[in-house]
Amino acid sequence: MAELPNDVVKALQALLPADGLLLDAAERLAYGYDNSRRQGLPLAVALPTEAAQVQAIVALCRAHRLPIVARGRGTNTTGASVPGEDALVVSFERMNRVLDIRPGDRVAVVEPGLLNGELQAALAPHGLFWPPDPTSAGFCSIGGNLACNAGGPRAVKYGATRDNVLALKAVTGTGELVEFGAATTKGASGYDFSRLLIGSEGTLALIVEATLRLTPTPTHRRALRAIYADVGSAAAAVARLMAQPVTPSMLEFMDGDCVRLAREVGGADLPADAGALLMIEADGEAAVLDAAEAALRRAAEGPGCLSVDAAASDAEREKLWAARKALSPSLRTLAPGKINEDVVVPVSRIPELVAAVRAAAAAQSLAIVCFGHAGNGNLHVNILYDPADAAQCQRADAALETVFDAVIALGGLVSGEHGIGLVKRELLARSLTPPTLALMRAIKAQFDPDGLLNPGKVLPPA
Repeated sequence: MAELPNDVVKALQALLPADGLLLDAAERLAYGYDNSRRQGLPLAVALPTEAAQVQAIVALCRAHRLPIVARGRGTNTTGASVPGEDALVVSFERMNRVLDIRPGDRVAVVEPGLLNGELQAALAPHGLFWPPDPTSAGFCSIGGNLACNAGGPRAVKYGATRDNVLALKAVTGTGELVEFGAATTKGASGYDFSRLLIGSEGTLALIVEATLRLTPTPTHRRALRAIYADVGSAAAAVARLMAQPVTPSMLEFMDGDCVRLAREVGGADLPADAGALLMIEADGEAAVLDAAEAALRRAAEGPGCLSVDAAASDAEREKLWAARKALSPSLRTLAPGKINEDVVVPVSRIPELVAAVRAAAAAQSLAIVCFGHAGNGNLHVNILYDPADAAQCQRADAALETVFDAVIALGGLVSGEHGIGLVKRELLARSLTPPTLALMRAIKAQFDPDGLLNPGKVLPPA
């Protein structure tokens, strides 16, 4: 299908606002890529402003067998929002309202196009926040967070997106508006389809409204910086930290190369001989933070620990976190190409994962840089190579296979928060059993019987 049939164009123009359908190739191009660097040119882009329009779009597309790709702000890294050339993109950027904030219930009702950062700003006067805080929080959408079950540093204490949503409204592949959950923190009334939709990457339904579970903003924070002689010592400390009673609000891991980049590129005040670093944070009322800090400090200390220091000020703490968030783009200074994977294993097996990554790096003579949300067992493994060098490309692929084999053997998953999309689709066949995949395909068929919602994403071919 080279272009939309004229009758479909007229029908879409009739149901959308005057400027709600983009047909010009230059405008469509901006909706054809995401942070995976993959790209496709959709047939058109629809910009609905209300749920009824989304229903009508889906019904029309179903009648004409037209694939639909939902889109937030395109910050995902797995190709999940890259359309095929026969697809209509439905962008939710104009469905971006805060519909309600109820501090007494600790809930906010929002539309999917609202930016995470805009939501946090609206909640701040109420002394509340929504915990998911991916690196792209300032410019990613709530709908995108829902689509891939986004996490971030705070997930170690407060959970990822799935743990902070109470109810959803969504449009299925048949055009029906369905509602799941309620604005309550308890419920035992049928199947929990809200949690099923979260992380489904637009393959089951198009979310048009979300009731979010909010958390009171902590009054105080304490940050510790623990320096280790090597990555093995830091990985062992992660297991100790998560085995004791005080849950850190953040627990981030950086290997030696990351420490150097944070110092040289990010401007963080870090020692030159650091082999690895843990960024540890506790939050809560001032009365309990002394004891929490002491417990975390004791757990962080141990074999290979060179120092554990408290941040001297909030400004110093923020500078270190800013350096951490700048790590991914700064890796381009080490090599022209990188493969960035966000694998996750049980926290107690972090030391084994780090050892496997180091072995893969040595075996393939490549730099592999690790950082990430160690408190959840979620590490970003970055394989650095030169895409113009065929031999390095082969070695990078071999290193990646070794890492995935180790993750699966350790009882982990191939994605902790980035999702599956196109990039990791075939890996599901290795990490999930055939009966499990068959059940997932059956669920997909119930929500989307014609297979029109984000086709080709997440599930590998049968």
